[in-house]
Amino acid sequence: MRTNSVTRLIPSKAYPSREDCCLGPKTRGNIHDQDLTAMKAGTRQRWISMAMSPFGRLVRQVCVFAVLALTLQATADAATAGLPEGLPELPSLTETTQHDSASGLALDGYDPVAYRIDGRAVAGDRAYEVLHQGVVWRFVSAANRAAFRDAPSIYAPAYGGFDAAAVAHGRAVDTDPRQFAIIGSRLFLFRTQENRQSFVADAALLRMADNNWSSVAQTIAR
Repeated sequence: MRTNSVTRLIPSKAYPSREDCCLGPKTRGNIHDQDLTAMKAGTRQRWISMAMSPFGRLVRQVCVFAVLALTLQATADAATAGLPEGLPELPSLTETTQHDSASGLALDGYDPVAYRIDGRAVAGDRAYEVLHQGVVWRFVSAANRAAFRDAPSIYAPAYGGFDAAAVAHGRAVDTDPRQFAIIGSRLFLFRTQENRQSFVADAALLRMADNNWSSVAQTIAR
């Protein structure tokens, strides 16, 4: 009687190869470590190649700009710490405005918009403030504050609020906000009533002040 024999096939990986049998555990471990080292080196090389590519340079530039933006924002936040919420950012230090060094108020707290609307000097309210040219400006109402914020160059006094007559003679002199004049579309402040009268009466002083202001502004301590 003929019997059919069945041969069971066992995958070759189930048994160690002849080379593996000849290698000790320590040797096989060293080979494994060498493979991992080679893989890591290849990964590093791929990252280096990517970083040196045009795309990699673009990514680096974006990262640098992001870090700079965060740094500038942190600096701005620190500079405005303690100020009321909603105030605009500080302007550049090249802008010069007369202000009280103790309180930081421009025009001693008088409302710059009220000069045009009410035709007189009116003290502002601390509830309505805005930061402009590095100092705090006060207003009698939210509407006046909004008007100034939209067009500060229209409502801010000429020559940084310094005496216009003195500027005409090449000097920076503090003013009394109650002594003012509106000539054309510009607001001028003066230290005394005499300075106001002389400036309003002599149109040449206005031209002289315009010509002198840039040099006078350079002498003002910021």
